[in-house]
Amino acid sequence: MADAVRVLIADDQALLRGSFRVLIDSTPGMKAIGEAGDGAEAVELARRLKPDVVLMDLRMPVMDGIAATREICSDETLTGVRVLALTMFDMDEYVYPALQAGASGFMLKDASPSDLVAGIRVIATGEGVLAPTVTRRVIAGFSRPTDPPRPASRLVGLTKREQEVLVLIANGLSNAEISDHLVISLPTVKTHVSSLLSKLHARDRAQLVIIAYETGLAEPGMPT
Repeated sequence: MADAVRVLIADDQALLRGSFRVLIDSTPGMKAIGEAGDGAEAVELARRLKPDVVLMDLRMPVMDGIAATREICSDETLTGVRVLALTMFDMDEYVYPALQAGASGFMLKDASPSDLVAGIRVIATGEGVLAPTVTRRVIAGFSRPTDPPRPASRLVGLTKREQEVLVLIANGLSNAEISDHLVISLPTVKTHVSSLLSKLHARDRAQLVIIAYETGLAEPGMPT
């Protein structure tokens, strides 16, 4: 990106906010533009500052990170803002709801500085931060088989091949792995993914995963 990635930090712990700010401001091509100590403040600052990425702690007072994420991601004036959820535990019960609310991915607070920086960069480009193995574990842990699937009518208009690609994305396969699995070229896979994002009005790959499970097209543990 030609311009610096503008990052808003939302965490109720001042020490962590300060640490994140130092890391971001010392990284070429990044700039911390604000800090929020609770979810309500994060929403207000997001609307005022229009950051590229919000580092969102999921557990905060006044308004938690899930509600704040939902507010930001549903605001039509903030379509360019991406949320990277932060949690202390890789199987935190709040992670899946955060993705449902619109977060483009999540990372652990104890991730290495280089991984966090890489995650911010990926989120800023419009992609989702969900490594294949993490995708499987998160969805398996937080999708609820007993919950009725949401209407599958939103899948109307998808070709059979696009549905196949969507299931593979939901099972954590990368584009290269999908290419090998379906024996199609990588550019063709990318075309299908772009079409899925457009047809399903999804922000990124992370949201495609959510849609696949919520509509019942994919199920936890299903074979690829």
